[in-house]
Order: sequence, then structure tokens, then C-alpha cells
Amino acid sequence: MQSSHHVPLIYNLFPRLAGPCNLWLPHAERAASMGFNWLFVNPIHLPGFSGSLYAIKEYDLLNPAFLPMGTDDQSLDVLRPTLQRIVQCGLAPMVDLVLNHTAIDSSLVTKHPDWYMRDNQGQVQNPYAVDPDDPSKKTVWGDLAEIDNRDSPDRAHLWEFWGQLVDRYLDLGFQGFRCDAAYKVPVELWRFLIHRALSRNPQAVFWAENLGCTLEQTRALGEAGFHFFCNSSKWWNFKDVWCLNQHREFQNMPSIAFPETHDTPRLAAESGGNEAVQRQRYAFAALFSSGIMMPIGYEFGFQRSLHVVKTTPDDWESPQWDLQNFIRGVNRWKLDVPLWHGEGELVRRTVHHPHLCVLERRSSESPDSWALIYLNTNVYEQTDVSRAEIGSLPGSSRMWRVSWLDQYAHPLSLPERLVFQPAEVLVITTV
Repeated sequence: MQSSHHVPLIYNLFPRLAGPCNLWLPHAERAASMGFNWLFVNPIHLPGFSGSLYAIKEYDLLNPAFLPMGTDDQSLDVLRPTLQRIVQCGLAPMVDLVLNHTAIDSSLVTKHPDWYMRDNQGQVQNPYAVDPDDPSKKTVWGDLAEIDNRDSPDRAHLWEFWGQLVDRYLDLGFQGFRCDAAYKVPVELWRFLIHRALSRNPQAVFWAENLGCTLEQTRALGEAGFHFFCNSSKWWNFKDVWCLNQHREFQNMPSIAFPETHDTPRLAAESGGNEAVQRQRYAFAALFSSGIMMPIGYEFGFQRSLHVVKTTPDDWESPQWDLQNFIRGVNRWKLDVPLWHGEGELVRRTVHHPHLCVLERRSSESPDSWALIYLNTNVYEQTDVSRAEIGSLPGSSRMWRVSWLDQYAHPLSLPERLVFQPAEVLVITTV
């Protein structure tokens, strides 16, 4: 497999923040310089009355917010030159594939009424989500109409419509698909689309967005043919057992970690502008699973949340810091070292220190390849540990200060005492 497929390093260019598509290239160039190999763009189509990127009104028209100034042509072909230049930067373009709903005011609602879920009164249903921690809490999206991909009486034509949409994306130059709310779409439809896409482009990649679904739904998606899934390590507190249990259960399903997404608050806002936490969470995500995704602005410590309706290019912030060299170092190390490819095997080691989380990672393909990942959970103060507290290690062991790969690009010998900086990620390995 090519590195961009085996080790996906994804930069999320949020188009509402980036603006017209002819202005995307500087962001793509910056992403490529940091070592990313995919550029993921959220939905690009004309939205419905709410203006939400995810409330798609017309699949054959581009969102006016992304049209170059002075351009009247709203067809998707306007994107083609931009996508070609993104590829020339060394990035594979990826787009959001939204199949479980359209905008409530989409023309498809009247043209193809049989494609939609309807209530007992025949009204189009709105999709909703139930809080897994409190089933009594339900969020309903009134600007959306839910598609009946499973039982529509006109299912053949509906599925062909989605197939032609995938064809269109591939023809434009997209090479990958983030499959929105993948667990709400029948596995059989995903199989149909993935097979169709791979017959046209064997290098096409499908990434299932499965956040918020049940474990049973994630297990079912494992039969669909996806190349990658999401994991929930962003929310791990480095203590509770659920994260490593999930990693172990879904070890054969390559996943992508992330320190934040367009749906979450900015980490820099949550941490109060703590650069050490920004470094820690990126490094941890990179070492946790097969791939990593990072949204635009993370490298600069942006604090304003990305919003699918309200964000505009005017929300671009003054950088708090510049982590481009650090991110470049982590991405390069992840690509260069086979131990960090795939899911690997992760086991928590017992250490008698209140501020240390220690994970042992071994390669699934080469069990003799291992590393110890040390995370200082104290994000404000140093943590001092003696060599004896670390335990017995091979004499060939070396230390990588992963949180500071922009300053320590090579392994270091182990000192008698390890002083972890606040929130530092440090790796000891023979690799």
C-alpha cells in the first residue's frame, strides 16, 4: 500500500474558514509542508435554508461561499483546477460523503418522495441523535430530511444516484471519502459504493465516521469494506479502561485519531491556551492508531470553534503559537517508523506514580518491535522520575522527546533521572 493509504495523515481544510476554493492552495501547501498526505474538505454543495454545510440542497451545485470572486458558474467543475493543484502539492483530496440525509428543502424531496423516511402522517422525518449517556435526551435536526436507504420502494434508483455522486467526485479528482454518520447507512449500500469506486480507482479510500454510535454498530460497519474508522481516544483521560478496551476489541479495524475535530471545541480553548497540551494531544493521537486527522488552525492554537453555518474567513485568528515544525517532525517519524503503522497492540503498564501514564506498544506484524509511551498527565508542572522507577530496560534503549521533536529530532541516551515537562510525551524504544 502507498503511505497515504497505509498511514493516513489528514489535514481538514474547513471550507467555511478557508473561503473561495481558489484560496485553498496556500492551506494545502502548508499542510503538505507539515507532512500530511490527505486534504479533507467538508461538504462542498449548495446548502438549504439553514446554510449548514451538512444540509445539502443540490448535489450538482457548488456552495456559493466557495466560488472564486467574479465566477458565475456554480457547477462542481469549478473545483477541478483547485483539486489538480492540491494533488500537485503531494496531497490526496478527500471529501465528505453525506448519504443519510439531505436538506429539508432539497429538490429531491419533491422529485423523489419515495427516497425519504416518513411518519404516519406521511411527513418527511427529520434525523435525530440520542445521547448515549442519557437516552431521554434527543437532538432533532429540523433542517434535514432523512433518507430511507434501506427500505425505499425506489431503492435501486436511489442507490444509483449515490453511485453517480461517487463517480462525479472521482472524476473531479477526489481520491477519498469521509463517510458521514456511516452507521446510519446500510452496510450493503457501503459495499456497493466502495466496490464501485475501487473499480474506477483502486487507490480510493473510504473512512467511516462512526463517532457516537454503539459498539454493535461499529462492529457491523466492520463488514462494509471501509479502509479506516474513527476512534474516540480524543476523549480519553489517560486513566479509565474503556479506551484501551475499545482499541483491543477493534484492533483489526484500522482507525484514525484526532486531537479535535470541526464538531468539537478547540483544544486550545479547552486548555486555556496551554501549548504543552496542544503538543501532547497531537503526539498521543499520532502514536495511538493507524492514522491522524487535524483541523485547520490547530497548528496555530486557534480557539474559535468551527461552525457549519456561522464560520467565515473573517474568523481567521492571530496565531498563539506556530507548531508547524513540531507537527512535521511527528508526521515524519510516524511515516518512517513501522512500529507506528497500523493499530498495534497497546497495554497499560503499572507504574506507581500519580502523574504518569505508561503504554507499551507492540507491532502486530513484528511483536519484537516495541516502545514505551510515557505521558505526563500533569499539564502544569514537571514530573521527576528516577531510572529505577522506570524498571529494567535493554541497554540499547533510547529516548525520544516526542513533544519536542522540533527541538530533539534524534534519540537521546537514557539519563539517571527523567524530568518530564508539563504534559510531555516521551517514548523509550530500541527502534
